[in-house]
Amino acid sequence: MLTAPTAPILLFDSGVGGLTVLGELRAVLPQAPVIYAADIAGLPYGAKSEAEVAARVSGLLGRMAERWQPRLICIACNTASTIALGMVRDVLETPIVGTVPAIKPGAALTRSGVFGLLGTEATIRQRYVDDLEARFAGGSRLIRHGANALVPLAEAKLRGERVDRAAVARAVEGLTTHADGAAIDTVILACTHFPLLREELQEAFGPRVTLIDGAQGIARRIAFLTQGQDFERAAPDFAVTTGDVPDFARLAGAFADYGISNLRNF
Repeated sequence: MLTAPTAPILLFDSGVGGLTVLGELRAVLPQAPVIYAADIAGLPYGAKSEAEVAARVSGLLGRMAERWQPRLICIACNTASTIALGMVRDVLETPIVGTVPAIKPGAALTRSGVFGLLGTEATIRQRYVDDLEARFAGGSRLIRHGANALVPLAEAKLRGERVDRAAVARAVEGLTTHADGAAIDTVILACTHFPLLREELQEAFGPRVTLIDGAQGIARRIAFLTQGQDFERAAPDFAVTTGDVPDFARLAGAFADYGISNLRNF
């Protein structure tokens, strides 16, 4: 089936963490029309049950796919992907790219054999993560820590508010004060919000720890799946929220940095 040149790529996240993916996507496919969807009304995903997240994500993406007929959907959220990716792929014909923890590159990068996984509480407990660890982390030790508190800190930073660096440090103490924490030399940022706090996280972990995330890999995957397709913008890219539009507008400056100036309600 031919894809219309104006068909958008839909980037979906619980909030604005997916902007880290959008930034990498702009680098490889600057000509691609994009709709960014933020389920602000559903925040925080990391504190919800698996059933709640699966039902919400599949329901929203079904409605969004029907409305905008995207050529591809990227679930730019680790929590949503590790829980709902299979379900969404079962119910939608649209190609779906998920966001999963970068355990394979993390295992390849560690030299001490001990590396950390920093995600939401919902992400780190998923069987999907267990399977990735079993497949790729053999011979190394993966220490997981749920840091839900980092999500609102990242969102606040995008609104131009001052980041409480002490709060960032407290949020990652599960890794830094772990019995084997001193041996950790690599930390996987398994939430798309977390790279927004890269500077603060690097300070908390120290200069000898390497921070990695999967945004570049996701963008490359999208580019691969849309290879050979034509792209044309019929209108400027825009972002939608399931939440309050005036509150969403406080993020206008952050979205403008990624080429989106039109913010609206879903």
